Amino acid sequence: MADNDSVIAAARAWAGQPMALATVISTWGSAPRPRGSHLLVHGEGRFEGSVSGGCVEADIMAIAAEVIGGAGFQRRRYGVADAAAWKVGLPCGGEIEVMVQPVAEDGFDPALFGMIAAARAEGRTLDVSTDLSTGRSGVGPAAGDVFVNRYEPPRRLLIVGAVQIAQVLAGLARELGIATVVIDPRGRFLTPERFPGVALDDRWPDEAVAAHRPDGATAVVTLSHDPKIDDPALIAALQAGAGYVAALGSRKSHAARRERLAAAGLTTGQIDGIDGPAGIDIGAIGPAEIALSIAAGMVRSLHDQG
Repeated sequence: MADNDSVIAAARAWAGQPMALATVISTWGSAPRPRGSHLLVHGEGRFEGSVSGGCVEADIMAIAAEVIGGAGFQRRRYGVADAAAWKVGLPCGGEIEVMVQPVAEDGFDPALFGMIAAARAEGRTLDVSTDLSTGRSGVGPAAGDVFVNRYEPPRRLLIVGAVQIAQVLAGLARELGIATVVIDPRGRFLTPERFPGVALDDRWPDEAVAAHRPDGATAVVTLSHDPKIDDPALIAALQAGAGYVAALGSRKSHAARRERLAAAGLTTGQIDGIDGPAGIDIGAIGPAEIALSIAAGMVRSLHDQG
């Protein structure tokens, strides 16, 4: 799943101006950017996004200038770079294929950017199909040689328990582009000073989690160590079908947690959906390393969901 939010925002800000959109349509091997990644190029040379992390952007922008000038839809395939011959390519050894379209009704219709933004804001998945013989994109199924780009809901993280680990985890999530809410009914813990720039919710966790309507792109992580706070949040998250549900604690405390949740009416299958103890085992010591292990487990699970 590619994160194209900055490209979509730029396209809407540049509406009505000449633009071209480059998209990764195929990858092989250790490609630097996933299928579906965009690079948007403005007629004045400005750009947003990336299709290769910088390896072939200069060449793509040159092609984009031609497309903006009227050359029409183009496709390019890039393999291993040849430094001796100054060949444009990928030093990582992977391969990618990129299409470049005019942002216009006969290419990537500008109205699609608003439709994508609206779908993501509403938590919906939107498929945009491109006819690879003409370079024209639209919503809905299409026949023939077609590339379908799936724009999924944005990734979100609901942290239950405004503890020290939560402070670090919220910062990691921000760097990962994951929108985060910290939930805790304890006012002394849940303060803007402890969580600057993070959305805060002081409702009881079951009410708060349900109100945020977690979906397959949402992680819910409980960190308070207080069953009165954590258990209701876990129940709400599992019943809603959150993409990643995790609970902090030892194996012993997780065994006790399983018994409580079973007594509360959850099935064994639902309880098995909890990552507990939370995160990937990296031998973490201290809040920062524990937060890192949880972030890694969350990212892996959300990628699997995608």
